[in-house]
Amino acid sequence: MSLDIPRPIDPSLHPLVTGNYRLATPAIEGFYELVMRCLRYRIMGALIYGPSRIGKTRAIEYVRLLLAREHPKITTYHAQCEHKPRHAEGPFFATLLEAVGDTAPNAGTTSSKRTRLSLRIREAAARAGSGTVILFCDEAQRLNDHEYEWLRDVHDALDRQQIKLFTFLVGQEELLAQKTALQVAHKTQIVARLMVEELAFAGIRNAEDIATCLNGYDQTAYPECTPWSFTRFYLPHAFDAGYRLTGDAATLWQAFEEAHHKASLPGPLDLPMESFARAVEIVLKDSELRDAPGYCPDSALWTHAVRHCGYVQSRHATGRVLATA
Repeated sequence: MSLDIPRPIDPSLHPLVTGNYRLATPAIEGFYELVMRCLRYRIMGALIYGPSRIGKTRAIEYVRLLLAREHPKITTYHAQCEHKPRHAEGPFFATLLEAVGDTAPNAGTTSSKRTRLSLRIREAAARAGSGTVILFCDEAQRLNDHEYEWLRDVHDALDRQQIKLFTFLVGQEELLAQKTALQVAHKTQIVARLMVEELAFAGIRNAEDIATCLNGYDQTAYPECTPWSFTRFYLPHAFDAGYRLTGDAATLWQAFEEAHHKASLPGPLDLPMESFARAVEIVLKDSELRDAPGYCPDSALWTHAVRHCGYVQSRHATGRVLATA
């Protein structure tokens, strides 16, 4: 690291080291816009679907952070839907109680869990000073018809207490098939409450998307309200001389494309945020000792970062690979 320029914080505390940061992709921005549209038009439920390991959970975290900053009176929760061999009311409400911060989510009868869930949400809404609550259900394709009915009951119970619950079902493509099956079965009350809007969620799909994300590193300051963007923190000399990560968008996209094709991965490149972020982190950390006016990472370093960011390895886990890199 360029030690001649003192940093505003200990480098070990930087979000790039701790991993405690989120960047918006165009798909995540679309997700946030969907949430705001549902709030504005009082659409109580929507589904967001896409392939596994594409960054949907990170998207929920980002949207919640943005809501907390832009709309601090809105209470938000993130429930992780579990794969269960037997769909029972007790475990279902225990999952929701855990999401809303109940200290003993498994305690009590099913009836007491229902009551406690409404109470916890009502208490949180009162503290926040708003009757608006948002629930993100992650891996929602694991829910069945009964659980959708129970979720609808929660909506109704809260509505009687003047609390509006907006539910966003986030999961894999099976979610869309579930909606169709519910419509065919004439269970329109579930669809009308929980599945009105739809959004296809994708990863990073082109160099323009890459540029949008890289711009986050160039623009986001830490600590906030200082001139220390993420890029400048690691490359102050190069940054002050005009270097920006955004300028390397085409190079990084090409490196990912080459890795994708070399590994004979199926389908077009649909890049998860996790793999992208790790590649950028590798480049910034490996570049800090080389920082100088006029420095910019060469294409070999970007290729090295892509090779070690876990993209091909993660796709090995989710799709058949015909040849390895």
